[in-house]
Amino acid sequence: MTTTLPDESILPAGAALPGETMFLDDTARLRAAAAFVREHDSATLLPLLLPGLRGPELESVAARCRFAHVGLLLFPSDAQDLRSRLVECGLAADTPAQPSVVVRARLARRHHRDEAELDVRILRPRVHGPAGERRVVEVFTLPVPAHSDLEPIAALERARGHEAHLAFELEHPDPLVLHGLCAVLARHGARPDGGGYNPHEDGTVLYFTTPSDAECGYRRLELYAPGDHRDALAAHLNGLDEHRDTDTHRSAETLLHLLTGAWTTQALAAFARLRLPEAMEPGAAVGTRELARRTGTHPDSLATLLRYLAMLDVVTEDPEGQNGFRLTPLGGLLLADSPDTMRPLALMYAGPFYRSFAELDHTVRTGKPAFDELFGENHFDHFAREPELADLFDRSMAASSRMFRPLPAHPVITAAAQAPAPRTVVDVAGGNGELLGRILTAHPSLRGTLLERPHAVETARRSLDAAGCGTRCDYRSGDFADVPHGGDVYILSRVLHDWDDDKCREILRHCACAMPAHADLLIVERLLPADGSPSLATAWDLHMMCNVGGRERRADQYARLLADAGLELLDRTPLPLEAHVLHARKAHPRPAG
Repeated sequence: MTTTLPDESILPAGAALPGETMFLDDTARLRAAAAFVREHDSATLLPLLLPGLRGPELESVAARCRFAHVGLLLFPSDAQDLRSRLVECGLAADTPAQPSVVVRARLARRHHRDEAELDVRILRPRVHGPAGERRVVEVFTLPVPAHSDLEPIAALERARGHEAHLAFELEHPDPLVLHGLCAVLARHGARPDGGGYNPHEDGTVLYFTTPSDAECGYRRLELYAPGDHRDALAAHLNGLDEHRDTDTHRSAETLLHLLTGAWTTQALAAFARLRLPEAMEPGAAVGTRELARRTGTHPDSLATLLRYLAMLDVVTEDPEGQNGFRLTPLGGLLLADSPDTMRPLALMYAGPFYRSFAELDHTVRTGKPAFDELFGENHFDHFAREPELADLFDRSMAASSRMFRPLPAHPVITAAAQAPAPRTVVDVAGGNGELLGRILTAHPSLRGTLLERPHAVETARRSLDAAGCGTRCDYRSGDFADVPHGGDVYILSRVLHDWDDDKCREILRHCACAMPAHADLLIVERLLPADGSPSLATAWDLHMMCNVGGRERRADQYARLLADAGLELLDRTPLPLEAHVLHARKAHPRPAG
């Protein structure tokens, strides 16, 4: 059974004029609260609020705490406005009101206002429970006349429902019983959330937040004890401070771990640059002094680095002691000669891209890539002028090639390979030819064409020759305006995320212009999740913005870009490393009528 919060707005935005919405929203919440009080009792509500409270313990708590009321905060324009609402909800309009000390203080703290500015009152119109029990709806009121400076407070409180709660009253407020009940609530996940003593009615209020797995929409629970129980209140508020301290310490530890992310990047890069993976014997532990001798490093400093890397599972300390370390499968990905090496990525992310991320605030302020600000030119021109950087970049792109390992088996590729006449795959901005080489190797009947900048074309030529498929490949030097015409399958792999929307439309239009009517277009990219869930694409979105001025996108955003270029997104298929392949074709005009 799941209950809903009775103070939630039931009106859609814009359903009425502002003044009407104010009135009807509060009236609807009041009516729902009264209905809730009439329908529930302690035995059914307590297990919903405190999952795990069962059996004799539940019976004992329910016997001492009776469900007394639902509390909510309303914002009438004046006394007559409030009476009208009460009458409309079938509640007594002449219910007496008195000052509310606790809620007034909470509102003042929350909104940084003087308590004297907040005329918070409390009244308790009576209702009857399911068995005729006498209960109330606890109504807190803060008058908010039209155009008052209190209107922002009212709007925020309605949206957040801070004061909405369920209340249980102690039948016999013995101090030992009160302390015991607090302990039971805490044991089942309730946490202190303030409280106070109201001298106007001689009553003590203890507020709790309910646990995250509670099955009731209410997030706050009130325990009300008639009389002055300020010793119990002091212990309760002390518990609130302890929980706040614990949360603060936990948050501080989390933040410290996040802040050391830069250290991790550089530790991994240092491990790779120093050729430590290559100096470690496969499957065997090696002592730090011997490893230092092999790599020309300082033994004690090396030991410090290795201990940190052991914490990351890059190496593992030999359980037999002797200060020895073994390379783990994770660390093995940094071996230079590994088929799956990610060493170039480590060097790239700890090199130029690491430096540009130090200027991320420039990008956020101006919308312009930090890389351009730091190096005085864009990423592509800078790498083109630095052969070593260009080579590292090409190798770093190839290091992520596992994302397109399944691509040769894509239905579009296999259909082209099975065609009676030879078909051509055009790889636009195909880098060092890694992807095209995989496709041509898997399908000997296919031919390939690779379009790239001149320095990359020569690298790709050597790579494809080494793979044994160079004779089936043509090479074109140029930019996106030079997309070859007449191909059967066109590929844009990790290209569009480098550019803004206008440039993407231009690239896609060049492709569409070059594509025959039967041709297919395959786009390999990471997709931003539509629901905001954690994703590598979200991290790469920040990276692209900072370093090249590009961005990652959702599938629907790619669909719109394709449509703008006269292309139609047909489907998408997941790939490794959270990538996807999008399949598009030329959009055929729909018949009129």
